[in-house]
Amino acid sequence: MNKNRRELFESELARMSKKVADYIYENARRHGEELRKTFKPIDIAESVYYYTRLGGKRLRPAVLLASCGAVGGDENAALPAAAAVEIYHTWTLIHDDIIDKDTKRRHGDTVHIKWSQKARTQYRWLPEQASHYGLTVAILAGDVQQGWAVASLLPDLYWRKSVDAEVALKLVHELDFETLRILVEGETLDVIYSTRRIDDLDQEKILEMLWKKTGVLYRFCGMAGAMIGLNTSDKENSEVVALSEFASRCGIAFQLQDDVLGIYGDEEKLGKPVGSDIREGKRTIPLWKTYMAADPGQRQLIGRVVGNPTASPREIQSVTELFKDLGGLKYTQELARAYIEGGNVGGTTTEGALSYLKNLDDSRYKSFLRLWADYMISREF
Repeated sequence: MNKNRRELFESELARMSKKVADYIYENARRHGEELRKTFKPIDIAESVYYYTRLGGKRLRPAVLLASCGAVGGDENAALPAAAAVEIYHTWTLIHDDIIDKDTKRRHGDTVHIKWSQKARTQYRWLPEQASHYGLTVAILAGDVQQGWAVASLLPDLYWRKSVDAEVALKLVHELDFETLRILVEGETLDVIYSTRRIDDLDQEKILEMLWKKTGVLYRFCGMAGAMIGLNTSDKENSEVVALSEFASRCGIAFQLQDDVLGIYGDEEKLGKPVGSDIREGKRTIPLWKTYMAADPGQRQLIGRVVGNPTASPREIQSVTELFKDLGGLKYTQELARAYIEGGNVGGTTTEGALSYLKNLDDSRYKSFLRLWADYMISREF
């Protein structure tokens, strides 16, 4: 992505991101005198808004708004759904950080770490009690966010934006049942696969897991935006299907690029430790491809370091160099690009996300979606 295209993309993304953030806080104020009185007690209230205040790109809400506009709809009508997706995604991050035992998110402490530290320093609790409290607050804050997204924000489509009630109800079902069950399956498989031998897995299984834990929520964004824009509950509508498939494939590309950046990205830009996936034993495409190309000695090194929480920076670096030298990183980048542009990688032909936009009328929103797809594979954080 060249400089001009990046600046255009970032400008439009920032515009949409601000609208979503404004709607989130305005929605909260309608349900309470001020933010801190909306959810109680105070530790829960602060946790609910903590990650949104740390920033974030808000890519998912943006693709939902753009999908609405791409079919001729009014992006303002889709704002409640875009805000719902942002809050919904945030609760998955909070719970994901617990599952992965992560300590950093968006340049700040993760929720469970932050409130564990507060319990130790301010409440003067013993370490074990404080750690348990941090986990408790994080779990419950995520529960509150899920309820807020589904039971308050999505119904605003009907209550405040005059979207057909059947459309709003359909999206409630699609997000909190269809999408949820697939997302949870993907998160569970991610944990299960980390205990499996690397050569017991294959590319298809890993990609399916990636789609379930990441791509499925992006699919919902494309689908929801198109359904709202067309004011239809028919998810088999050709334009709804096109934007669902487009966003779904972009979601896989996003996760593949995320796995690459987790190995050699800039830690300051990423806002989280580089190499954490290696320590956690995540079964990613870069790892799988590298392992399959490794000789016995290299496999022994990978087996000793990957999944070892006490691995030294030097050991992590040694494995990272193998990812580069044996082609795991390059292969993953080529695969991510194929999910956007189409093509054959490793003997497998992939239909690219961009092909699903070809029958949509030209508009600023279609142009944004094309830029967004390019960003999925060119981003550095």
